Amino acid sequence: MKSNKNEKGFSLVELLVVVIIIAIVAAIAIPNLLASRRAANEASAVSSLRTYHSAESTYQATAGGSVEYADGSGLTGLVDGVLADDAAQKSGYTFSVLRGADPFDTYCGTATPNSPSTGRRAYAVGIDGVIYQSPLGDDTTTAVTPTCALGVVDDTTGTPLGGL
Repeated sequence: MKSNKNEKGFSLVELLVVVIIIAIVAAIAIPNLLASRRAANEASAVSSLRTYHSAESTYQATAGGSVEYADGSGLTGLVDGVLADDAAQKSGYTFSVLRGADPFDTYCGTATPNSPSTGRRAYAVGIDGVIYQSPLGDDTTTAVTPTCALGVVDDTTGTPLGGL
């Protein structure tokens, strides 16, 4: 069959150039998108810990008789339904709120990322309202994260984000 020189379309080389340009743009954009998502998850975790601290202050002033704090499920009605769970999962983080021993006059809330792709820092807050962060790096299983001991933030490597 004889080809007509007036046929319109793209040559194979032109199509390959377009595909290569799209691949380069994707290689640049996807890591930035993932980093933005991780930053949003971390910001959500900090915000949720602030919510816990406000709810604990409210609980102590009302139901706690100005002495006692609540655990996660005791904050039902003061925080959203997701955070009121004892092992809440939200925005790629696992949250927990522990109170100290009887008379329950301390509490500690933690936020730990579920994987390095959802967050690279763990967070904790206690009765003083200071949120501590600890960088996790790439491996959430070996890094030091803020922990709670008897309802008090036990963190020797983290840095405070600031009080409320």
